[in-house]
Amino acid sequence: MFRLPTTAPPKLRLGALIMAMTITACALPIEPADSGVAAPERFVSAPLAPAPAPDPAWWRAFGSPDLDRVMAAAMDGNLDVAASVARLRQADEALRIAGAELLPLVTGGASVGRARGTSSTPGTPANAGRRYGGTIQASYQIDFWGGLQAQEQAARDTVSVAGFGVGTVILSTQAAVATTLFDLLGAQEQLATQRDNLRLAEQTLGILRQRLAVGTATGLDIAQQETSVAQQRAQIPPLQQTVDAATFALATLAGLRPAEITVSGQRLATIRVPAITPGLPSALLMRRPDVRAAEANLAAASADVTAARAALFPAIVLTAEGGLQSIALQTLLRPGATIYSIAVGLTQTLFDGGALRAQLALTRARREELLASYRLAILSALQDTETSLSAVQRNAELVALQTSRVEAAQRAYTIADAQFRAGTIDLLTVLITQSTLFNARTALAQAHTSRLQAAAALFTALGGGWTMESVRAAQAAAAGSTP
Repeated sequence: MFRLPTTAPPKLRLGALIMAMTITACALPIEPADSGVAAPERFVSAPLAPAPAPDPAWWRAFGSPDLDRVMAAAMDGNLDVAASVARLRQADEALRIAGAELLPLVTGGASVGRARGTSSTPGTPANAGRRYGGTIQASYQIDFWGGLQAQEQAARDTVSVAGFGVGTVILSTQAAVATTLFDLLGAQEQLATQRDNLRLAEQTLGILRQRLAVGTATGLDIAQQETSVAQQRAQIPPLQQTVDAATFALATLAGLRPAEITVSGQRLATIRVPAITPGLPSALLMRRPDVRAAEANLAAASADVTAARAALFPAIVLTAEGGLQSIALQTLLRPGATIYSIAVGLTQTLFDGGALRAQLALTRARREELLASYRLAILSALQDTETSLSAVQRNAELVALQTSRVEAAQRAYTIADAQFRAGTIDLLTVLITQSTLFNARTALAQAHTSRLQAAAALFTALGGGWTMESVRAAQAAAAGSTP
């Protein structure tokens, strides 16, 4: 905006003030980004109590060195996070471009030329001469209707969308790392359990072969137990494949090659499940970056509507040009060499086939779409949190029940194995108790995995410890590492 010097005449300053107030009054308003969806007072699956935001390093509460190590690698090397940070930088530069539209455009130039005309006397050369010049041009569009300011606000909201997008990618990456690691540990534990199951089945087969040698067992008994051994052995390759696939997935999440990552194989029962207090739904919605991104998208669309409305009105442009021009370099700086021009232009579209009004209708329809997306993001955030709260509770109950099941199955198998060795029960009873124990062990490992994954999902459903400061820190780190 132009500013008048304090030495300007009082009437001129008063006129400029009135004009500025008129321009401000004529600026079209931007509709606020309001979802119309009220947050509930409390969560269905949690007591009504405020709580602080989760720790930014929430995964450390599990007490898993493998999780800490892989998560640190992912936060440094994940390529989805790097791409989202680059999108944030793009949005920052787009905002600078939009902001420049509110400022005057000033260009300058210098020229020197030589010209010869046509002589009116045959045989006589025409006069030739040089011309020197220098000019400065300036143009400024008065944002009378607030369209340029609306475009800048839309760009500013787009920066917010990109920032919240980085937070969303960070949270989804953290959730993927935790889920994949617990999948890997669960598969490793099931693999170890399956190998122990195979050992027990082979032990029983050895007893039967000894009995066959002395005539107390039949060939059918041997065949049945060999089938059981084969079944247990056949379950090992798929579990090993799951272990390999989860390991390779962790490497990709950390931005590493498959051979560059190893996981020690911590027992699931030794990993803590931290107590998590969800707090209030209203605080959750303020923390969730996906919800904030949907809100910022709606705000940007509202500003686009205002800019499209402003395009229907006349555009007022101030232009000015000044400089020096002379046929001799030594006279270029004299007063007589000064040239200038000042103009005010008003442009109004008279006919465009309805393009401007169609653009306005398009931006309004886009805003309606983003309003629905904003409402859906709020409801989805509440659903995610409620589902995760329920999953944590139900999986804790399931682990307790499956633990009791394994203990009972182990007692039954111990008794059956002792009686089988004593020859007081048949092979069928041993096979039944053996199969029950094997299934119970597998179910317990799966329950432990589900419980840990539910806890990690609850942390991310609550928005984690994500902050815009952490996003800007990631952006600064990425900018420092860019060649």
